Amino acid sequence: MTRETRTRRGFLAACAAATGSAVAGCSVATSDESDLDGGGGSQPASTTPEGSTESTVPAAVAGDQSYVAAYSAVEDSVARVRVYTANGTGGGTGWLYDEDHLVTNEHVVAGANDVYVRFPEGGWTRSEVVATDVYSDLAVLSPDSIPESATPLTLRREDPPVGTEVIAIGNPFQRTGSVSAGIVSGVDRTLRLPNDFSIPDAIQTDAAVNPGNSGGPLVALDGDVVGVINAGSGDNVGFAISAALTRRVVPSLIEVGDYEHSYMGIRLLSVDPLVAEANDVEQGVGVYVAQVVDGGPSDDVLQGSTGDTTVNGVSGVGTGGDVILAMDDTPIEQQEALSTFLALETSPGSTVDVTVLRDGREQTVELTLGSRPEPP
Repeated sequence: MTRETRTRRGFLAACAAATGSAVAGCSVATSDESDLDGGGGSQPASTTPEGSTESTVPAAVAGDQSYVAAYSAVEDSVARVRVYTANGTGGGTGWLYDEDHLVTNEHVVAGANDVYVRFPEGGWTRSEVVATDVYSDLAVLSPDSIPESATPLTLRREDPPVGTEVIAIGNPFQRTGSVSAGIVSGVDRTLRLPNDFSIPDAIQTDAAVNPGNSGGPLVALDGDVVGVINAGSGDNVGFAISAALTRRVVPSLIEVGDYEHSYMGIRLLSVDPLVAEANDVEQGVGVYVAQVVDGGPSDDVLQGSTGDTTVNGVSGVGTGGDVILAMDDTPIEQQEALSTFLALETSPGSTVDVTVLRDGREQTVELTLGSRPEPP
């Protein structure tokens, strides 16, 4: 653990001790776990032999201090990003990943001629774009200078439980240093990209996310980053690239300048009622291989649709394709599970055992993964 991490956790611990500890006469929640699970509920009042009285601080008010502590612990490490392109000016948010680098979204710096960043302490400073990855929508920046008050933030190792309280920090509509609060509404989401690929393992939140938040950190109340804010999608629905995926992509962007994503070369469909009836399989089990890309890793290994039929008046429902049930003994119940397995558990060149249902019979085939092609 670095000195910076110890300092941040020390700050959070001090704030918790000041506002949420069950010292004599205090009637609020005492643990970080309570905060993460939506705590702040009151406990029975306690007294001491000296006659200390019951706390007059409402539990809800004391619980709110967790947001204050989390924001105060990370705000100095979150920067505004300004981008100049041939078409004008844009921007978003970034946050300090290590002593030399910021993380933001690829779409924030796409097409940039010049990039500047500004931390809460200090003015604008020029920044180099170290590398970008369109398939994860992540980018790494290297500012010319970083203030001493900015310390690297910590990425959580696993997805947070649904219901975890979080804050989104960024610069929506150029309102610098804004924070919004919410919970983790869902995990293992898939974000569709305009290039026919997707970002797996995304985090869904109901914390307000608006233009300018892109690239900012989604932070749990313990100060850990649980995701990199990517997009808003209507009222009370925002998304972030998971910390788990960020932990895989960003080091490679820094060290070698790119990141290779595993690639199967197939087009998938959910096993919905129409597909299930057309192929005489149980609805909702596995994912259906609609097409295998010619010359791709799955060519001559997996089987796509060999025909089509009409089901309940709907024509063109594919038949004859494999239904993927598992990969390396990991159950694949839906497309999100397959995408997350590929992204977090494999690398290009890995050989995986794929269990499929083919022509009514379960069998296992070996598939050597390739790399996603260069984006168009």
